[in-house]
Amino acid sequence: MVMDHKSCYQAVLTHDTRFDGVFFVGVTSTKIYCRPVCTVKTPQSKNCRFFTNAALAEQSGFRPCLRCRPELAPGNARIDAVSRLAASAINRIEDGSLTEKRLDEFAAEMGVTDRHLRRVLQTELGVSPIALIQTQRLLLAKRLLTDTDLPITEIAFASGFASLRRFNALFKERYRLNPTELRKTRAASASETLVCELAYRPPLDWQSLMDYLKARALAGVESVEGNRYLRTVAIDNHVGWIAVEPSTTKTVLRVEISTSLAKALLPVLAGVKRVFDLKAEPLAIAGQLGELAAANPGLRVAGAFNGFEIAVRAILGQQVSVKSATTLAGRYVAKFGEPVETPLAAPLAVLTHLSPKPERVAAADLSELTSLGIIGARAKSIIALAEAVAIGKLNLSPGGNVEQTMEQLKQLPGIGEWTAQYVAMRALSWPNAFPHTDLGVYKALGTNKPKRVLEIAEAWRPWRAYAVMHLWKSLEKSEGEK
Repeated sequence: MVMDHKSCYQAVLTHDTRFDGVFFVGVTSTKIYCRPVCTVKTPQSKNCRFFTNAALAEQSGFRPCLRCRPELAPGNARIDAVSRLAASAINRIEDGSLTEKRLDEFAAEMGVTDRHLRRVLQTELGVSPIALIQTQRLLLAKRLLTDTDLPITEIAFASGFASLRRFNALFKERYRLNPTELRKTRAASASETLVCELAYRPPLDWQSLMDYLKARALAGVESVEGNRYLRTVAIDNHVGWIAVEPSTTKTVLRVEISTSLAKALLPVLAGVKRVFDLKAEPLAIAGQLGELAAANPGLRVAGAFNGFEIAVRAILGQQVSVKSATTLAGRYVAKFGEPVETPLAAPLAVLTHLSPKPERVAAADLSELTSLGIIGARAKSIIALAEAVAIGKLNLSPGGNVEQTMEQLKQLPGIGEWTAQYVAMRALSWPNAFPHTDLGVYKALGTNKPKRVLEIAEAWRPWRAYAVMHLWKSLEKSEGEK
């Protein structure tokens, strides 16, 4: 967005949720920066400065508000406001990709040099990669201090700091209080789980998300129980479970996390943001889609906690009903997923396995897959996919080169345009993905001519993935091949 002072101040005056996370307001009289939805007394216009990101606010000498907690703000999904490289870098930094990596390694994963990445971020955002990283580490530490009972030493290392001394020094320098002082502000908790909040920009069609995910849930790995989404999680050596549901009083999701995942909190929360598409700006998207989105402006694109998991699910869904693909997926999990123990009380008793790892699937014989009822061609596709992911040839995480990843997918046996576009939608979080040969899309648009479908979809750029969800929504009573 254009950082127009008058428009930004109006958003602050009205606590406009559309701009939550889009910009931050620094108050010169207090040297504190807030989200535009903060409920503290509204500062005078002359005392406000506006920043497109938290790092820029902190670089300018402001510290985060303890009430509205800038670390809880939803991220940005805009794909035109900044270059795609800058946007991808920001998202990956926010998701914790640099907690334990050097900048040159991070840049190499994105296909550029660290020098080029520095130049792009400085030009687009006004801050260096190091400033972004330091801000993210400090905001993660602030969240852990506020939301968990982890010892301060463990928080320092979990946030990516090499030493407790460096953590304490930078925290005090930036926030003008030490970690122990911040820890004293949180209420005592006897809970055996962690509870975090993740904000979103309304509207959010939660029921549609639940219906979509429930129909495609991997039995044993994930489940929808009433208004809650449950799943098992494995990140590096950290294994546990999460439960997600909307707050009844605030525009946030309440995320309950097993304490075994405390040291992997940032990637866990990043996965939740992807699954529920919390970075979306629904009113801007609905405005572009026009009449198509009028009935359900809060419809989101259900994302992926695990890209490999979604890609396998897409292959299993080729030319069969959603119900049939889900049945096959359940057998696949039971065969290749690692059994895991979760609390025995309902509803968590339904969580029994971790999502199958690509290394395990890559080592499988074709017969192990075909014995589950998976036809030979799709079994070969799944094994080839697993091999590519296991050796690092294929990265199914958001933030990379989408076009290149889609081409790599299509080079694998049995993966065509539909599957690649579906994976781009859900695993790569690409808002312009468009599986234009989908039968449900054909039915909704009243044509089976791919060229005509693409012509119609031109008006929906750059949000064609959301258009697909609206088209499928219009046909939700039919199973379709989605």
